[in-house]
Amino acid sequence: MKILVLNCGSSSVKYKLIDMNSGEELGVGAVEKIGMKGSFLKHEKQDGQVIVLNGEVLEHKIAVEYILGVLTNEKHGCLNSLEEIDAVGHRVVHGGEKFNSSVLITDEVIQKIEECIDIAPLHNPPNLAGIKAMLELLPTVPQVAVFDTAFHQTMPEHAFMYGIPYSLYKKYAIRRYGFHGTSHRYVSKRACEFLGMDYENCKIVSAHIGNGGSVAAIDNGKSVDTSMGFTPVEGLMMGTRSGDVDLGAATFLMDKEMMNVSSVSTLFNKHSGLLGVSGVSSDMRDIEKAIGEGNTRAKLAMDMFQYRIKKYVGAYAAALEGIDILVFTGGIGENHGATRAAVCKGLAFMGIELDTDLNAKSRAKEILLSTPNSKVKVVIIPTDEEFMIASDTLEILQNKK
Repeated sequence: MKILVLNCGSSSVKYKLIDMNSGEELGVGAVEKIGMKGSFLKHEKQDGQVIVLNGEVLEHKIAVEYILGVLTNEKHGCLNSLEEIDAVGHRVVHGGEKFNSSVLITDEVIQKIEECIDIAPLHNPPNLAGIKAMLELLPTVPQVAVFDTAFHQTMPEHAFMYGIPYSLYKKYAIRRYGFHGTSHRYVSKRACEFLGMDYENCKIVSAHIGNGGSVAAIDNGKSVDTSMGFTPVEGLMMGTRSGDVDLGAATFLMDKEMMNVSSVSTLFNKHSGLLGVSGVSSDMRDIEKAIGEGNTRAKLAMDMFQYRIKKYVGAYAAALEGIDILVFTGGIGENHGATRAAVCKGLAFMGIELDTDLNAKSRAKEILLSTPNSKVKVVIIPTDEEFMIASDTLEILQNKK
Protein backbone atom coordinates (compact mmCIF):
# COMPACT_ATOMS: atom_id res chain seq x y z
CA MET A 1 0.00 0.00 0.00
CA LYS A 2 1.35 3.41 -1.01
CA ILE A 3 0.45 6.26 1.33
CA LEU A 4 1.08 9.93 0.68
CA VAL A 5 1.68 11.98 3.83
CA LEU A 6 0.99 15.74 3.70
CA ASN A 7 2.06 18.34 6.26
CA CYS A 8 0.57 21.69 5.27
CA GLY A 9 1.94 24.81 6.94
CA SER A 10 1.05 28.43 6.40
CA SER A 11 3.51 28.86 3.51
CA SER A 12 4.68 25.31 2.79
CA VAL A 13 3.51 21.78 2.07
CA LYS A 14 5.87 18.97 3.04
CA TYR A 15 5.21 15.51 1.66
CA LYS A 16 6.45 11.96 1.76
CA LEU A 17 5.27 8.97 -0.28
CA ILE A 18 5.81 5.69 1.57
CA ASP A 19 5.39 2.12 0.36
CA MET A 20 4.04 0.54 3.55
CA ASN A 21 4.65 -2.99 2.26
CA SER A 22 8.40 -2.46 2.03
CA GLY A 23 8.79 0.60 4.27
CA GLU A 24 10.56 2.43 1.44
CA GLU A 25 10.32 6.20 1.02
CA LEU A 26 9.59 6.58 -2.68
CA GLY A 27 9.62 10.37 -2.80
CA VAL A 28 10.16 13.17 -0.28
CA GLY A 29 9.96 16.90 -0.64
CA ALA A 30 8.26 20.21 -0.02
CA VAL A 31 6.73 23.19 -1.74
CA GLU A 32 8.06 26.34 -0.09
CA LYS A 33 7.10 30.04 -0.11
CA ILE A 34 3.45 29.50 -1.05
CA GLY A 35 1.85 32.85 -1.89
CA MET A 36 5.25 34.60 -2.02
CA LYS A 37 7.86 35.43 -4.61
CA GLY A 38 10.38 32.70 -5.30
CA SER A 39 8.09 29.70 -4.76
CA PHE A 40 9.69 26.35 -5.49
CA LEU A 41 9.28 22.60 -5.13
CA LYS A 42 12.19 20.55 -3.83
CA HIS A 43 11.88 16.83 -4.50
CA GLU A 44 14.19 14.01 -3.42
CA LYS A 45 13.97 10.81 -5.40
CA GLN A 46 14.45 7.32 -3.98
CA ASP A 47 18.03 7.23 -5.29
CA GLY A 48 18.87 10.40 -3.36
CA GLN A 49 18.84 12.70 -6.39
CA VAL A 50 17.39 16.12 -5.54
CA ILE A 51 15.61 18.34 -8.03
CA VAL A 52 14.31 21.88 -7.57
CA LEU A 53 11.45 23.22 -9.68
CA ASN A 54 10.66 26.94 -9.58
CA GLY A 55 7.22 28.34 -10.29
CA GLU A 56 4.49 30.59 -9.01
CA VAL A 57 2.50 28.85 -6.24
CA LEU A 58 -0.28 31.11 -5.02
CA GLU A 59 -2.23 28.71 -2.82
CA HIS A 60 -2.17 25.26 -1.21
CA LYS A 61 -4.28 23.61 -3.91
CA ILE A 62 -1.72 24.60 -6.54
CA ALA A 63 1.04 23.28 -4.28
CA VAL A 64 -0.73 19.92 -3.98
CA GLU A 65 -1.20 19.82 -7.77
CA TYR A 66 2.55 20.40 -8.19
CA ILE A 67 3.31 17.58 -5.76
CA LEU A 68 1.03 15.13 -7.56
CA GLY A 69 2.55 16.26 -10.83
CA VAL A 70 6.14 15.61 -9.79
CA LEU A 71 5.25 12.23 -8.24
CA THR A 72 3.86 11.08 -11.60
CA ASN A 73 6.43 12.86 -13.76
CA GLU A 74 8.06 10.48 -16.23
CA LYS A 75 11.55 11.84 -15.57
CA HIS A 76 11.50 12.68 -11.86
CA GLY A 77 8.54 10.79 -10.43
CA CYS A 78 8.01 7.45 -8.72
CA LEU A 79 4.43 6.63 -9.79
CA ASN A 80 3.02 5.57 -13.13
CA SER A 81 -0.31 7.15 -12.26
CA LEU A 82 -2.17 8.74 -9.34
CA GLU A 83 -4.23 5.55 -9.06
CA GLU A 84 -1.22 4.00 -7.27
CA ILE A 85 -1.85 6.26 -4.26
CA ASP A 86 -3.96 4.15 -1.91
CA ALA A 87 -4.49 6.73 0.83
CA VAL A 88 -3.46 10.16 2.09
CA GLY A 89 -2.51 10.91 5.69
CA HIS A 90 -2.67 14.53 6.87
CA ARG A 91 -0.93 16.12 9.82
CA VAL A 92 -3.47 18.28 11.64
CA VAL A 93 -2.06 20.39 14.45
CA HIS A 94 -5.08 20.90 16.69
CA GLY A 95 -7.95 18.56 17.41
CA GLY A 96 -9.00 20.23 20.66
CA GLU A 97 -10.98 17.92 22.90
CA LYS A 98 -12.86 16.57 19.88
CA PHE A 99 -10.25 13.99 18.82
CA ASN A 100 -8.21 11.62 20.96
CA SER A 101 -6.97 9.51 18.06
CA SER A 102 -6.47 9.60 14.30
CA VAL A 103 -9.66 9.43 12.22
CA LEU A 104 -10.90 8.78 8.71
CA ILE A 105 -11.78 12.16 7.21
CA THR A 106 -15.48 12.79 6.61
CA ASP A 107 -17.57 15.95 6.25
CA GLU A 108 -18.29 15.77 9.99
CA VAL A 109 -14.57 15.50 10.80
CA ILE A 110 -13.81 18.52 8.60
CA GLN A 111 -16.50 20.51 10.40
CA LYS A 112 -15.01 19.63 13.80
CA ILE A 113 -11.51 20.63 12.63
CA GLU A 114 -12.99 23.93 11.46
CA GLU A 115 -14.49 24.40 14.93
CA CYS A 116 -10.96 24.22 16.35
CA ILE A 117 -9.73 27.14 14.23
CA ASP A 118 -10.33 29.61 17.07
CA ILE A 119 -7.73 27.83 19.21
CA ALA A 120 -5.32 27.20 16.31
CA PRO A 121 -5.78 30.11 13.88
CA LEU A 122 -2.29 29.79 12.39
CA HIS A 123 -2.20 26.03 11.95
CA ASN A 124 -5.61 24.49 11.27
CA PRO A 125 -6.54 26.63 8.22
CA PRO A 126 -3.57 25.45 6.11
CA ASN A 127 -4.12 21.88 7.35
CA LEU A 128 -7.73 22.15 6.14
CA ALA A 129 -6.60 23.69 2.84
CA GLY A 130 -4.51 20.59 2.16
CA ILE A 131 -7.35 18.26 3.06
CA LYS A 132 -9.86 20.07 0.85
CA ALA A 133 -7.41 20.29 -2.05
CA MET A 134 -6.74 16.56 -1.91
CA LEU A 135 -10.46 15.75 -1.64
CA GLU A 136 -11.01 17.73 -4.82
CA LEU A 137 -8.02 16.30 -6.70
CA LEU A 138 -8.32 12.67 -5.52
CA PRO A 139 -11.97 12.38 -4.44
CA THR A 140 -12.06 8.56 -4.31
CA VAL A 141 -8.87 8.12 -2.25
CA PRO A 142 -9.45 7.68 1.51
CA GLN A 143 -7.88 10.31 3.75
CA VAL A 144 -6.94 10.23 7.42
CA ALA A 145 -6.32 13.08 9.88
CA VAL A 146 -3.57 12.57 12.46
CA PHE A 147 -3.61 15.18 15.23
CA ASP A 148 -0.59 16.63 17.05
CA THR A 149 -2.74 17.06 20.15
CA ALA A 150 -4.39 13.61 20.20
CA PHE A 151 -1.62 11.74 22.03
CA HIS A 152 -1.85 14.18 24.95
CA GLN A 153 -5.61 13.69 25.41
CA THR A 154 -4.78 11.04 28.03
CA MET A 155 -3.48 13.73 30.40
CA PRO A 156 -5.40 13.76 33.69
CA GLU A 157 -7.55 16.77 34.48
CA HIS A 158 -5.20 18.03 37.20
CA ALA A 159 -2.39 18.18 34.58
CA PHE A 160 -4.25 19.84 31.72
CA MET A 161 -6.31 22.39 33.63
CA TYR A 162 -5.17 25.97 34.25
CA GLY A 163 -5.87 27.83 37.48
CA ILE A 164 -8.48 30.08 35.88
CA PRO A 165 -12.22 30.20 36.57
CA TYR A 166 -13.66 26.84 35.58
CA SER A 167 -16.45 28.61 33.69
CA LEU A 168 -13.88 29.92 31.18
CA TYR A 169 -12.63 26.39 30.56
CA LYS A 170 -16.19 25.25 29.88
CA LYS A 171 -16.93 28.26 27.68
CA TYR A 172 -13.76 28.43 25.59
CA ALA A 173 -12.02 25.07 26.23
CA ILE A 174 -8.96 26.88 27.60
CA ARG A 175 -6.62 24.15 28.87
CA ARG A 176 -3.28 22.52 28.17
CA TYR A 177 -3.38 20.57 24.90
CA GLY A 178 0.26 19.98 24.10
CA PHE A 179 1.79 19.49 20.67
CA HIS A 180 4.43 17.32 18.94
CA GLY A 181 2.21 14.42 20.02
CA THR A 182 2.89 12.36 16.90
CA SER A 183 6.64 12.70 17.48
CA HIS A 184 6.45 11.92 21.22
CA ARG A 185 4.31 8.87 20.49
CA TYR A 186 6.67 7.58 17.80
CA VAL A 187 9.97 8.06 19.64
CA SER A 188 8.74 6.78 23.00
CA LYS A 189 7.39 3.59 21.45
CA ARG A 190 10.42 3.17 19.20
CA ALA A 191 12.76 3.67 22.18
CA CYS A 192 11.18 0.70 23.92
CA GLU A 193 11.46 -1.42 20.78
CA PHE A 194 15.11 -0.39 20.39
CA LEU A 195 15.92 -1.20 24.03
CA GLY A 196 13.80 -4.34 24.23
CA MET A 197 11.59 -2.89 26.98
CA ASP A 198 7.83 -3.10 27.51
CA TYR A 199 6.20 0.14 26.31
CA GLU A 200 3.17 -0.43 28.50
CA ASN A 201 5.31 -0.87 31.59
CA CYS A 202 7.74 2.05 31.24
CA LYS A 203 8.15 5.57 32.58
CA ILE A 204 9.54 7.75 29.76
CA VAL A 205 10.50 11.39 29.48
CA SER A 206 10.64 12.40 25.81
CA ALA A 207 12.44 15.61 24.81
CA HIS A 208 11.60 16.83 21.30
CA ILE A 209 14.12 19.64 20.85
CA GLY A 210 14.25 21.63 17.64
CA ASN A 211 13.47 25.21 16.68
CA GLY A 212 10.26 24.41 18.52
CA GLY A 213 10.52 22.10 21.49
CA SER A 214 8.53 20.24 24.10
CA VAL A 215 9.00 17.62 26.79
CA ALA A 216 6.44 14.92 27.55
CA ALA A 217 5.92 12.57 30.48
CA ILE A 218 4.75 9.16 29.25
CA ASP A 219 3.55 6.55 31.71
CA ASN A 220 2.91 3.03 30.41
CA GLY A 221 2.38 4.27 26.87
CA LYS A 222 0.15 7.24 27.75
CA SER A 223 0.99 10.93 27.91
CA VAL A 224 0.35 12.28 31.41
CA ASP A 225 1.88 15.75 31.01
CA THR A 226 3.64 17.91 28.45
CA SER A 227 5.33 21.30 28.43
CA MET A 228 3.42 23.02 25.60
CA GLY A 229 0.00 24.26 26.59
CA PHE A 230 -3.04 25.96 25.07
CA THR A 231 -0.68 27.14 22.34
CA PRO A 232 2.85 26.06 21.34
CA VAL A 233 4.40 29.13 23.03
CA GLU A 234 4.28 27.68 26.55
CA GLY A 235 7.01 25.54 28.10
CA LEU A 236 10.62 25.42 26.92
CA MET A 237 12.52 28.39 25.56
CA MET A 238 12.72 27.79 21.80
CA GLY A 239 14.24 29.30 18.68
CA THR A 240 11.94 32.31 18.53
CA ARG A 241 9.33 31.47 21.19
CA SER A 242 9.74 32.66 24.75
CA GLY A 243 8.42 29.60 26.53
CA ASP A 244 7.16 30.12 30.08
CA VAL A 245 6.67 33.81 30.92
CA ASP A 246 4.77 35.40 33.79
CA LEU A 247 1.43 36.59 32.38
CA GLY A 248 1.98 39.76 34.38
CA ALA A 249 5.00 40.54 32.19
CA ALA A 250 2.79 40.41 29.11
CA THR A 251 0.19 42.77 30.53
CA PHE A 252 2.98 45.06 31.80
CA LEU A 253 4.45 45.27 28.30
CA MET A 254 1.03 45.92 26.78
CA ASP A 255 0.65 48.87 29.12
CA LYS A 256 4.16 50.33 28.89
CA GLU A 257 4.74 49.74 25.17
CA MET A 258 1.09 50.31 24.20
CA MET A 259 1.01 46.93 22.47
CA ASN A 260 -2.15 45.24 21.24
CA VAL A 261 -2.89 41.51 21.45
CA SER A 262 -1.46 40.80 17.99
CA SER A 263 1.78 42.63 18.76
CA VAL A 264 2.29 40.78 22.03
CA SER A 265 1.62 37.45 20.33
CA THR A 266 4.19 38.27 17.64
CA LEU A 267 6.72 39.34 20.30
CA PHE A 268 6.51 36.08 22.26
CA ASN A 269 6.21 33.81 19.21
CA LYS A 270 8.53 35.36 16.62
CA HIS A 271 11.05 37.61 18.37
CA SER A 272 11.86 35.87 21.64
CA GLY A 273 13.66 32.67 22.65
CA LEU A 274 17.24 32.11 21.46
CA LEU A 275 16.85 34.92 18.92
CA GLY A 276 15.49 37.45 21.37
CA VAL A 277 17.97 36.81 24.17
CA SER A 278 21.09 36.40 22.02
CA GLY A 279 20.29 39.07 19.47
CA VAL A 280 22.14 36.80 17.05
CA SER A 281 19.92 34.05 15.63
CA SER A 282 17.44 31.31 16.38
CA ASP A 283 19.82 28.78 14.82
CA MET A 284 21.94 26.76 17.26
CA ARG A 285 24.91 26.79 14.88
CA ASP A 286 24.96 30.59 14.82
CA ILE A 287 24.61 30.70 18.60
CA GLU A 288 27.59 28.37 19.04
CA LYS A 289 29.69 30.42 16.62
CA ALA A 290 28.86 33.60 18.54
CA ILE A 291 29.74 31.93 21.85
CA GLY A 292 33.09 30.94 20.38
CA GLU A 293 33.66 34.59 19.53
CA GLY A 294 33.01 35.62 23.13
CA ASN A 295 29.40 36.81 22.79
CA THR A 296 28.06 36.75 26.37
CA ARG A 297 24.41 37.16 25.36
CA ALA A 298 24.68 34.13 23.10
CA LYS A 299 26.13 32.19 26.05
CA LEU A 300 23.27 33.36 28.26
CA ALA A 301 20.73 32.26 25.64
CA MET A 302 22.32 28.82 25.42
CA ASP A 303 22.40 28.44 29.21
CA MET A 304 18.74 29.42 29.51
CA PHE A 305 17.75 27.09 26.68
CA GLN A 306 19.48 24.07 28.21
CA TYR A 307 18.42 24.84 31.78
CA ARG A 308 14.73 24.92 30.84
CA ILE A 309 14.97 21.45 29.28
CA LYS A 310 16.76 20.08 32.34
CA LYS A 311 14.16 21.60 34.65
CA TYR A 312 11.29 19.95 32.78
CA VAL A 313 13.08 16.58 32.71
CA GLY A 314 13.39 16.74 36.49
CA ALA A 315 9.79 17.88 36.92
CA TYR A 316 8.44 15.06 34.80
CA ALA A 317 10.59 12.46 36.54
CA ALA A 318 8.84 13.64 39.71
CA ALA A 319 5.40 13.57 38.07
CA LEU A 320 6.04 10.00 36.90
CA GLU A 321 7.44 9.03 40.31
CA GLY A 322 10.49 7.64 38.56
CA ILE A 323 12.00 7.39 35.11
CA ASP A 324 13.20 4.44 33.05
CA ILE A 325 14.08 6.12 29.72
CA LEU A 326 15.09 9.62 28.66
CA VAL A 327 14.65 10.14 24.90
CA PHE A 328 16.22 12.94 22.87
CA THR A 329 14.78 13.72 19.44
CA GLY A 330 14.26 16.63 17.04
CA GLY A 331 16.97 18.53 15.16
CA ILE A 332 18.83 19.73 18.25
CA GLY A 333 18.01 16.72 20.42
CA GLU A 334 19.38 14.35 17.79
CA ASN A 335 22.44 16.35 16.75
CA HIS A 336 23.62 18.60 19.58
CA GLY A 337 25.69 16.64 22.07
CA ALA A 338 26.44 19.72 24.17
CA THR A 339 22.74 20.25 24.92
CA ARG A 340 22.22 16.59 25.80
CA ALA A 341 25.25 16.73 28.10
CA ALA A 342 24.05 19.92 29.79
CA VAL A 343 20.61 18.43 30.40
CA CYS A 344 22.02 15.23 31.92
CA LYS A 345 24.78 16.89 33.96
CA GLY A 346 24.29 16.47 37.70
CA LEU A 347 21.35 14.08 37.37
CA ALA A 348 23.20 11.04 38.72
CA PHE A 349 21.08 11.40 41.86
CA MET A 350 18.06 10.31 39.79
CA GLY A 351 19.91 7.51 38.00
CA ILE A 352 21.12 9.28 34.85
CA GLU A 353 24.74 8.66 33.88
CA LEU A 354 25.77 9.73 30.38
CA ASP A 355 28.67 8.24 28.45
CA THR A 356 30.17 11.64 27.68
CA ASP A 357 32.59 10.47 24.98
CA LEU A 358 29.91 8.52 23.13
CA ASN A 359 27.45 11.40 23.48
CA ALA A 360 29.91 13.92 22.06
CA LYS A 361 30.34 12.03 18.79
CA SER A 362 26.77 10.72 18.32
CA ARG A 363 24.39 12.36 15.85
CA ALA A 364 21.08 11.55 14.20
CA LYS A 365 20.98 7.81 14.78
CA GLU A 366 19.37 5.41 17.22
CA ILE A 367 21.91 4.91 19.99
CA LEU A 368 22.13 4.22 23.71
CA LEU A 369 24.09 7.07 25.31
CA SER A 370 23.99 6.08 28.98
CA THR A 371 26.66 4.07 30.76
CA PRO A 372 26.12 0.40 31.71
CA ASN A 373 25.71 1.51 35.34
CA SER A 374 23.04 4.10 34.56
CA LYS A 375 19.65 3.20 36.04
CA VAL A 376 17.98 5.35 33.39
CA LYS A 377 18.48 4.54 29.71
CA VAL A 378 19.35 7.69 27.74
CA VAL A 379 18.81 7.36 24.00
CA ILE A 380 18.69 9.26 20.75
CA ILE A 381 15.71 8.24 18.62
CA PRO A 382 15.40 10.22 15.36
CA THR A 383 11.78 11.19 14.98
CA ASP A 384 9.69 10.07 12.01
CA GLU A 385 6.31 11.74 12.24
CA GLU A 386 5.54 10.95 8.61
CA PHE A 387 5.94 7.22 9.19
CA MET A 388 3.68 7.48 12.25
CA ILE A 389 1.03 9.28 10.18
CA ALA A 390 1.31 6.65 7.45
CA SER A 391 1.07 3.85 10.04
CA ASP A 392 -2.07 5.35 11.56
CA THR A 393 -3.56 5.74 8.08
CA LEU A 394 -2.83 2.12 7.23
CA GLU A 395 -4.28 0.88 10.53
CA ILE A 396 -7.49 2.85 10.10
CA LEU A 397 -7.99 1.57 6.56
CA GLN A 398 -7.33 -2.02 7.62
CA ASN A 399 -9.82 -1.75 10.48
CA LYS A 400 -12.37 -0.29 8.09
CA LYS A 401 -12.40 -3.44 5.95
